Amino acid sequence: MAYDAYDDGRRDFLFLYGRWAVTHRRLTARGVGADDWDQFEGTAFCQSLMGGLCNVDENDMPERGFQGLTFRTFDVAQRQWGVYWVNSQAGTLQEPVFGHFENGIGRFHGEDVDDGRPVKVVYVWEAIAAASARWSQAFSYDGGETWETNWTMDFARTA
Repeated sequence: MAYDAYDDGRRDFLFLYGRWAVTHRRLTARGVGADDWDQFEGTAFCQSLMGGLCNVDENDMPERGFQGLTFRTFDVAQRQWGVYWVNSQAGTLQEPVFGHFENGIGRFHGEDVDDGRPVKVVYVWEAIAAASARWSQAFSYDGGETWETNWTMDFARTA
């Protein structure tokens, strides 16, 4: 069987290309054991760049007055994605997370700082279908012993 270079992972985010309605749920306070969620609506648009080696999506959250941009790059040699986030409130590129998809679930890990506290970060893509998908973010404040999911985004395709 011949190796297909495009089966190396660079098409993992093909499902995300297009326009979406997004339901966001964010914890109102992170890292304190809170269970109070803020829910709001938004939109997203994702497109491929460089034949799938990169992609970018813009998330608009007008109910909360900000936008976000995700830039993803595929490392061909490592067969993994680097995921970078920019929030319109800060305008800076945040620390990346790295990972890949396995059995239809994408897991991406990294390290960051949350309100001055170092955290381990995991993004998860799951429940991926033609017209829907789910993304979540969790932080660990104890080196990965326990995890707190603090943001979910449920995507519903609009075009």
